[in-house]
Amino acid sequence: MAVRDILPLTVRALLALLLVLLGPAAAQAAHIAARLEAETLRPAPGSRVTLALSMVPERDWHGYWQNPGDAGAPADIAWTLPAGVKVGPMRYPVPQRLIVQGLMNYVYERPYALLMILDVPRGAKPGTPLKLAGKARWLACSPIICVPEQGMVAIDLIVGDGAVPPASRARFDGWRARLPLPLGQPASFEAKGGKVRLAIPFPKGRPVTNPYFYPATDGVIDYAAPQAISRKGDRLIVEMKASALGRPGAAIDGVIAIGPDRGLALTARPGKVPAAGVPIVAAGQDAPGGGWRTFALALGGALLGGVLLNLMPCVFPILSLKALSLARSGETDRQARIEAVAYAGGVILSCVALALALLALRAGGAAAGWGFQLQDPRMVFALLLLVTAISLNLAGLFELRAIGLGEALTRGQGATPAFWTGVLAALIATPCSGPFMAGAVGAALLLPPVGAVAIFAGLGFGLALPFLAIGFIPALRRLLPKPGAWMERLRHILAVPMFLTALGLAWVLGRQVGVDQLVVGLGAALLLGLALWWVGARQARGKRHSWAPLLPVAALAAALILFAPATTAPATASPAGAPGAEPFSEARLAALQTERKPVFLYFTADWCLTCKVNEQAAIERPVVRQAFAEAGIAVMVGDWTNGDPAIGRFLEAQGRSGVPLYLFYHRDGRIETLPQLLTPRLLTGLAA
Repeated sequence: MAVRDILPLTVRALLALLLVLLGPAAAQAAHIAARLEAETLRPAPGSRVTLALSMVPERDWHGYWQNPGDAGAPADIAWTLPAGVKVGPMRYPVPQRLIVQGLMNYVYERPYALLMILDVPRGAKPGTPLKLAGKARWLACSPIICVPEQGMVAIDLIVGDGAVPPASRARFDGWRARLPLPLGQPASFEAKGGKVRLAIPFPKGRPVTNPYFYPATDGVIDYAAPQAISRKGDRLIVEMKASALGRPGAAIDGVIAIGPDRGLALTARPGKVPAAGVPIVAAGQDAPGGGWRTFALALGGALLGGVLLNLMPCVFPILSLKALSLARSGETDRQARIEAVAYAGGVILSCVALALALLALRAGGAAAGWGFQLQDPRMVFALLLLVTAISLNLAGLFELRAIGLGEALTRGQGATPAFWTGVLAALIATPCSGPFMAGAVGAALLLPPVGAVAIFAGLGFGLALPFLAIGFIPALRRLLPKPGAWMERLRHILAVPMFLTALGLAWVLGRQVGVDQLVVGLGAALLLGLALWWVGARQARGKRHSWAPLLPVAALAAALILFAPATTAPATASPAGAPGAEPFSEARLAALQTERKPVFLYFTADWCLTCKVNEQAAIERPVVRQAFAEAGIAVMVGDWTNGDPAIGRFLEAQGRSGVPLYLFYHRDGRIETLPQLLTPRLLTGLAA
């Protein structure tokens, strides 16, 4: 065995010994500040609460991952806990790499948190104090020196209702977002010829940035040696130099990093590993053409998904009326082009603004995806009032020319009304999620920010494309019927799908916050309708300032929206999903896979129209339930109506950022991603 191979082991042993011997004498002025936090200070009896050891290194100092690499030592806590209270092992975020004097270190140079699960006894009585205390030890290093540090960490909890403050939930969600996600599929490895080779399941259409395998199992690879990573179909192939200290055992645990602070936790077992595929270049992107192909596919899906959004009941009435407005007499080609460009600008800028908001939330650690705004009942409340106003406008109850809504939808000329109509179309398209969108948006959020914004702009361009075609192609405009009284009747008819959209939003609001808040929302919509009726009556009499009665109602509606409750699951709401379906749980899913039981797993939301259509037309059909029961297929459902960080992270691991998503787990461990449009025949075929 070479001296070079012995040196890292010796360094690590000396550092660990130093941490033990000098720990009691560690400096009080720590180079890494440690603090114990709990997601809730009032845990409920029998609940599981997330704890965090928050670590903030000084500049140019770092802490260590669970496997520190060639040198270093992980943190630990010697607990003093109340009777019956248990704290699970530490969970580490995805680390970074740091080479110091030829030694590879797996470290954290920025603030990070080590998460643990606290189990509260079922018999704990409300009001019982729970004092958690422990002696934490960690190793803080700079490029020139290492200092073993320690400190007492403690927090006082009181058994209560388990309520989690929003600020605390957001902070812990940010930490959880940096934990590696479970791979959910078996990986394999081979060790021969002085190399260790891994085959890791990974969707071939999913982008990956700067991949690197961090082994949690020690003594398997030469940490400082470079890794060669390539793509072979739906596999990542990782080739590493084997360690001279020994051979792998029955399994290799580790994390494959797939992007900044993003990774997948996996266990690889001995098995066949294919030959290397298309190399992934050092900068972290696919080999020439690979990244562009992923971007092109995502952009194409976004364009097609945007076009199909125009057929949704919340968008089609606005598109139809705006298109027919170009058929009026006297419209020139130049005017048509101006309105088309302005309309497209409103749509595209709205989609870009949505992309920036979504990227900002995800940068802060939130597991947000398409439709994230509808997980907040305040946004649903606001959309309910907006769609109600649009419906009443289409029905002819009023013309709110001061705001330009009625004019923009029907008779408004020029760029300004067309632009705001585009903004309106994009805004009310948010309750809809059509085919091709989930995969495109999911891929967008895994691309660099510029690429993600470009994908969302493509979605907006697809949404605006039909109106652009009508504006720029005179032959299409000539196919439109001539204007006449029938246009007013059509406008009234198109109010019906808008009223249905408002009804659907009211249903979603009731599912999110319960019957009491639903009544408040319907009451506000009724009050808004009465005010708009009054506006219409004053307009008919030719009064100036006819819109004045709307001001107090608008102020009241704004107050109700601002003070509406945060997202909660109402007690009266029945669990989502088909009869007999289990709620989604990663632990339960893993248990079913261990039992080699087939599982149909689907993710849905009450505000997802495609989800609801698939459930009624296919998933909940008696013939499908019978076929699943006879084949012993377990059904599991993840309800994303109110948002759930665990579901958000699981969706991200599948390369998606929204619903619907349908997965089938075969008995042999294979995972099949089903199309977004389901049929009973497709589902019964799974049971064959």
